[in-house]
Amino acid sequence: MPELTAGTLAGRHIVVTRPAGQADSLCHAIEARGGVALRFPVLAIGAADDSAPLDDIARRLDTFELAFFVSPNAVSHGLEAVLARRTWPARVKVGTVGKGSERALCGFGFHDVIAPKEGFDSEAVLALDAFQAAAVSGRKVVIFRGDGGRDLLGETLRARGAEVEYVTCYRRYCPQLDPSPLLRLAEAGQLDAITLTSSEGAGNLVEMLGQRASIVLETVPVFAPHPRIVAHAAAAGFLRVIETPAGDEGLIVALESHF
Repeated sequence: MPELTAGTLAGRHIVVTRPAGQADSLCHAIEARGGVALRFPVLAIGAADDSAPLDDIARRLDTFELAFFVSPNAVSHGLEAVLARRTWPARVKVGTVGKGSERALCGFGFHDVIAPKEGFDSEAVLALDAFQAAAVSGRKVVIFRGDGGRDLLGETLRARGAEVEYVTCYRRYCPQLDPSPLLRLAEAGQLDAITLTSSEGAGNLVEMLGQRASIVLETVPVFAPHPRIVAHAAAAGFLRVIETPAGDEGLIVALESHF
Protein backbone atom coordinates (compact mmCIF):
# COMPACT_ATOMS: atom_id res chain seq x y z
CA MET A 1 0.00 0.00 0.00
CA PRO A 2 1.35 3.50 -0.80
CA GLU A 3 2.71 5.62 2.05
CA LEU A 4 -0.11 6.91 4.21
CA THR A 5 -0.94 10.59 3.95
CA ALA A 6 -3.70 11.20 6.47
CA GLY A 7 -6.62 13.26 5.22
CA THR A 8 -6.05 12.91 1.47
CA LEU A 9 -9.55 11.43 1.09
CA ALA A 10 -11.15 13.37 3.95
CA GLY A 11 -14.93 13.29 3.79
CA ARG A 12 -15.06 11.45 0.47
CA HIS A 13 -17.73 8.77 0.19
CA ILE A 14 -16.18 5.94 -1.81
CA VAL A 15 -18.00 2.74 -2.77
CA VAL A 16 -16.06 -0.52 -2.44
CA THR A 17 -17.66 -3.22 -4.57
CA ARG A 18 -15.45 -6.20 -3.68
CA PRO A 19 -17.23 -9.35 -2.46
CA ALA A 20 -17.95 -9.58 1.26
CA GLY A 21 -14.87 -10.79 3.08
CA GLN A 22 -12.48 -9.35 0.49
CA ALA A 23 -13.03 -5.62 1.00
CA ASP A 24 -11.28 -5.02 4.33
CA SER A 25 -7.87 -3.99 2.99
CA LEU A 26 -9.20 -1.38 0.59
CA CYS A 27 -11.80 -0.08 3.06
CA HIS A 28 -9.18 0.32 5.78
CA ALA A 29 -6.88 2.19 3.39
CA ILE A 30 -9.67 4.60 2.44
CA GLU A 31 -10.68 5.15 6.06
CA ALA A 32 -7.06 5.69 7.16
CA ARG A 33 -6.95 8.62 4.73
CA GLY A 34 -10.11 10.17 6.13
CA GLY A 35 -12.53 8.74 3.57
CA VAL A 36 -15.83 6.96 4.17
CA ALA A 37 -15.75 3.46 2.69
CA LEU A 38 -19.20 2.26 1.63
CA ARG A 39 -19.29 -1.53 1.32
CA PHE A 40 -21.58 -2.55 -1.54
CA PRO A 41 -20.51 -5.94 -2.92
CA VAL A 42 -21.63 -6.42 -6.51
CA LEU A 43 -20.62 -10.09 -6.58
CA ALA A 44 -21.46 -12.81 -4.11
CA ILE A 45 -19.40 -15.97 -3.90
CA GLY A 46 -20.68 -19.41 -2.98
CA ALA A 47 -19.61 -23.02 -3.15
CA ALA A 48 -19.93 -24.78 -6.49
CA ASP A 49 -23.32 -26.38 -7.07
CA ASP A 50 -21.68 -29.72 -7.85
CA SER A 51 -18.74 -30.95 -5.76
CA ALA A 52 -18.15 -34.09 -7.84
CA PRO A 53 -15.60 -32.46 -10.20
CA LEU A 54 -13.55 -31.29 -7.20
CA ASP A 55 -13.70 -34.78 -5.72
CA ASP A 56 -12.44 -36.17 -9.02
CA ILE A 57 -9.56 -33.69 -9.30
CA ALA A 58 -8.54 -34.35 -5.70
CA ARG A 59 -8.29 -38.07 -6.46
CA ARG A 60 -6.22 -37.46 -9.61
CA LEU A 61 -4.13 -34.52 -8.41
CA ASP A 62 -0.87 -36.51 -8.50
CA THR A 63 -1.18 -36.81 -12.28
CA PHE A 64 -0.81 -33.05 -12.83
CA GLU A 65 2.40 -31.03 -13.01
CA LEU A 66 0.82 -27.63 -12.35
CA ALA A 67 -2.29 -26.29 -10.60
CA PHE A 68 -3.32 -22.75 -11.47
CA PHE A 69 -5.71 -20.67 -9.34
CA VAL A 70 -7.40 -17.77 -11.11
CA SER A 71 -8.33 -15.72 -8.00
CA PRO A 72 -8.36 -15.63 -4.20
CA ASN A 73 -11.80 -17.25 -4.37
CA ALA A 74 -10.37 -20.12 -6.39
CA VAL A 75 -7.61 -20.50 -3.80
CA SER A 76 -9.94 -20.58 -0.81
CA HIS A 77 -12.71 -22.72 -2.27
CA GLY A 78 -10.42 -24.98 -4.31
CA LEU A 79 -7.76 -25.62 -1.70
CA GLU A 80 -10.20 -26.03 1.18
CA ALA A 81 -12.01 -28.70 -0.82
CA VAL A 82 -8.85 -30.51 -1.92
CA LEU A 83 -7.07 -30.37 1.43
CA ALA A 84 -10.17 -31.70 3.18
CA ARG A 85 -9.74 -34.81 1.07
CA ARG A 86 -5.96 -35.25 0.89
CA THR A 87 -2.54 -33.65 1.35
CA TRP A 88 -1.11 -31.59 -1.50
CA PRO A 89 1.39 -33.55 -3.65
CA ALA A 90 4.86 -32.02 -3.45
CA ARG A 91 5.41 -32.57 -7.18
CA VAL A 92 2.48 -30.38 -8.23
CA LYS A 93 3.60 -26.78 -8.69
CA VAL A 94 1.24 -23.89 -7.98
CA GLY A 95 0.61 -20.78 -10.09
CA THR A 96 -1.69 -17.78 -9.93
CA VAL A 97 -2.08 -14.12 -10.91
CA GLY A 98 -2.40 -11.12 -8.61
CA LYS A 99 -1.02 -10.25 -5.20
CA GLY A 100 -4.26 -11.15 -3.44
CA SER A 101 -4.12 -14.68 -4.80
CA GLU A 102 -0.45 -14.98 -3.86
CA ARG A 103 -1.25 -13.93 -0.30
CA ALA A 104 -4.10 -16.42 -0.18
CA LEU A 105 -1.80 -19.23 -1.32
CA CYS A 106 0.79 -18.16 1.25
CA GLY A 107 -1.89 -18.55 3.89
CA PHE A 108 -2.17 -22.20 2.91
CA GLY A 109 1.60 -22.65 3.15
CA PHE A 110 2.58 -22.20 -0.52
CA HIS A 111 5.59 -19.91 -0.83
CA ASP A 112 7.15 -20.90 -4.17
CA VAL A 113 4.27 -19.63 -6.31
CA ILE A 114 4.62 -19.05 -10.06
CA ALA A 115 3.09 -15.62 -10.75
CA PRO A 116 3.83 -12.43 -12.71
CA LYS A 117 5.32 -9.51 -10.81
CA GLU A 118 3.24 -7.01 -12.80
CA GLY A 119 0.46 -6.98 -15.39
CA PHE A 120 -2.05 -8.95 -13.34
CA ASP A 121 -3.99 -10.84 -16.03
CA SER A 122 -3.82 -13.97 -18.19
CA GLU A 123 -1.63 -12.21 -20.75
CA ALA A 124 0.99 -11.52 -18.08
CA VAL A 125 0.87 -15.14 -16.91
CA LEU A 126 1.32 -16.43 -20.45
CA ALA A 127 4.42 -14.26 -20.88
CA LEU A 128 6.22 -16.08 -18.04
CA ASP A 129 8.95 -18.59 -18.89
CA ALA A 130 7.11 -21.27 -16.91
CA PHE A 131 4.16 -21.06 -19.34
CA GLN A 132 6.06 -21.15 -22.63
CA ALA A 133 5.75 -24.15 -24.96
CA ALA A 134 9.16 -25.50 -23.94
CA ALA A 135 8.01 -25.63 -20.32
CA VAL A 136 4.41 -26.86 -20.69
CA SER A 137 4.38 -29.10 -23.76
CA GLY A 138 3.28 -32.58 -22.75
CA ARG A 139 2.46 -31.43 -19.19
CA LYS A 140 -0.88 -31.69 -17.41
CA VAL A 141 -2.35 -28.48 -15.98
CA VAL A 142 -5.48 -28.06 -13.86
CA ILE A 143 -7.08 -24.61 -13.63
CA PHE A 144 -9.20 -23.88 -10.54
CA ARG A 145 -11.81 -21.20 -11.31
CA GLY A 146 -15.38 -20.05 -10.82
CA ASP A 147 -18.33 -20.82 -13.04
CA GLY A 148 -17.32 -19.41 -16.40
CA GLY A 149 -14.66 -16.79 -16.98
CA ARG A 150 -12.05 -16.23 -19.67
CA ASP A 151 -10.67 -19.26 -21.52
CA LEU A 152 -7.55 -17.50 -22.86
CA LEU A 153 -5.15 -19.17 -20.43
CA GLY A 154 -6.35 -22.71 -21.04
CA GLU A 155 -6.69 -22.30 -24.80
CA THR A 156 -3.20 -20.85 -25.14
CA LEU A 157 -1.63 -23.54 -22.97
CA ARG A 158 -3.33 -26.20 -25.09
CA ALA A 159 -1.96 -24.53 -28.22
CA ARG A 160 1.48 -24.73 -26.60
CA GLY A 161 1.11 -28.48 -26.11
CA ALA A 162 -0.22 -28.75 -22.56
CA GLU A 163 -3.10 -30.97 -21.48
CA VAL A 164 -5.51 -28.66 -19.64
CA GLU A 165 -8.51 -29.35 -17.41
CA TYR A 166 -10.77 -26.82 -15.74
CA VAL A 167 -12.48 -27.42 -12.41
CA THR A 168 -15.26 -25.17 -11.08
CA CYS A 169 -14.73 -24.64 -7.36
CA TYR A 170 -17.07 -21.69 -6.69
CA ARG A 171 -19.97 -19.84 -8.22
CA ARG A 172 -20.62 -16.13 -8.64
CA TYR A 173 -24.02 -14.46 -8.42
CA CYS A 174 -25.51 -11.01 -8.06
CA PRO A 175 -26.36 -10.09 -4.44
CA GLN A 176 -29.70 -8.68 -3.36
CA LEU A 177 -28.89 -5.39 -1.61
CA ASP A 178 -30.79 -2.16 -1.00
CA PRO A 179 -29.19 0.58 -3.14
CA SER A 180 -31.11 3.41 -1.44
CA PRO A 181 -28.19 4.70 0.68
CA LEU A 182 -25.98 5.05 -2.40
CA LEU A 183 -28.74 6.67 -4.45
CA ARG A 184 -29.52 9.19 -1.73
CA LEU A 185 -25.87 10.21 -1.54
CA ALA A 186 -25.65 10.48 -5.33
CA GLU A 187 -28.77 12.64 -5.52
CA ALA A 188 -27.28 14.91 -2.84
CA GLY A 189 -24.01 15.16 -4.77
CA GLN A 190 -22.14 13.38 -1.99
CA LEU A 191 -21.26 10.06 -3.62
CA ASP A 192 -17.70 10.77 -4.69
CA ALA A 193 -16.37 7.58 -6.30
CA ILE A 194 -16.93 3.90 -7.03
CA THR A 195 -14.11 1.37 -7.07
CA LEU A 196 -14.85 -1.48 -9.46
CA THR A 197 -12.59 -4.55 -9.55
CA SER A 198 -14.64 -7.00 -11.63
CA SER A 199 -15.83 -6.89 -15.23
CA GLU A 200 -18.94 -8.87 -14.34
CA GLY A 201 -19.58 -6.52 -11.43
CA ALA A 202 -20.14 -3.54 -13.73
CA GLY A 203 -23.38 -4.94 -15.12
CA ASN A 204 -24.42 -6.25 -11.72
CA LEU A 205 -24.03 -2.80 -10.20
CA VAL A 206 -26.29 -1.19 -12.79
CA GLU A 207 -28.87 -3.94 -12.25
CA MET A 208 -28.71 -3.49 -8.48
CA LEU A 209 -29.17 0.29 -8.71
CA GLY A 210 -32.38 -0.27 -10.63
CA GLN A 211 -34.53 2.39 -12.30
CA ARG A 212 -32.72 5.27 -10.61
CA ALA A 213 -29.28 4.16 -11.80
CA SER A 214 -28.89 7.11 -14.19
CA ILE A 215 -27.93 9.57 -11.43
CA VAL A 216 -24.96 7.35 -10.54
CA LEU A 217 -24.06 6.51 -14.14
CA GLU A 218 -23.97 10.17 -15.12
CA THR A 219 -22.32 11.80 -12.12
CA VAL A 220 -20.10 9.40 -10.16
CA PRO A 221 -16.58 8.53 -11.38
CA VAL A 222 -15.64 4.86 -11.49
CA PHE A 223 -12.08 3.77 -10.73
CA ALA A 224 -11.05 0.42 -12.26
CA PRO A 225 -7.61 -1.25 -12.20
CA HIS A 226 -7.69 -2.99 -15.60
CA PRO A 227 -8.60 -1.92 -19.15
CA ARG A 228 -11.02 -4.84 -19.48
CA ILE A 229 -12.97 -3.63 -16.42
CA VAL A 230 -12.87 -0.08 -17.78
CA ALA A 231 -14.41 -1.30 -21.05
CA HIS A 232 -17.18 -3.19 -19.25
CA ALA A 233 -17.96 -0.18 -17.05
CA ALA A 234 -18.20 2.09 -20.08
CA ALA A 235 -20.41 -0.45 -21.88
CA ALA A 236 -22.66 -0.61 -18.80
CA GLY A 237 -23.28 3.12 -19.13
CA PHE A 238 -20.88 4.84 -16.72
CA LEU A 239 -19.83 8.15 -18.24
CA ARG A 240 -16.69 8.76 -16.16
CA VAL A 241 -14.40 5.74 -15.93
CA ILE A 242 -10.79 6.13 -14.78
CA GLU A 243 -8.22 3.37 -15.28
CA THR A 244 -5.87 2.98 -12.32
CA PRO A 245 -2.67 1.02 -11.66
CA ALA A 246 -3.17 -2.56 -10.50
CA GLY A 247 -4.43 -3.71 -7.12
CA ASP A 248 -5.65 -1.85 -4.06
CA GLU A 249 -2.43 0.18 -4.11
CA GLY A 250 -3.20 1.44 -7.60
CA LEU A 251 -6.76 2.33 -6.68
CA ILE A 252 -5.62 4.34 -3.66
CA VAL A 253 -2.96 6.20 -5.65
CA ALA A 254 -5.53 7.11 -8.31
CA LEU A 255 -8.13 8.19 -5.75
CA GLU A 256 -5.63 10.39 -3.94
CA SER A 257 -4.46 11.91 -7.20
CA HIS A 258 -8.02 12.57 -8.36
CA PHE A 259 -9.17 14.23 -5.15
